[in-house]
Amino acid sequence: MIEVFKTNVQEESQCQIIIEKLLEHYPNGSINFDLEDCDKILRIHAPAFSNAKIIAILNFNGYFCEALQ
Repeated sequence: MIEVFKTNVQEESQCQIIIEKLLEHYPNGSINFDLEDCDKILRIHAPAFSNAKIIAILNFNGYFCEALQ
């Protein structure tokens, strides 16, 4: 399963913190950011995950996140 999210993450250091938090919930996932994209893309590839949980984790840590269509 692959999903792409729009975020407001700006810094590489923020990406690393978020990736670590997401890997706690999805240890077998592949998670990365594309900060060069205007939507500051978060891409997650994992066997199974919940979009709502991904969004909640980022929101809880002070970031905007929404699934891209």
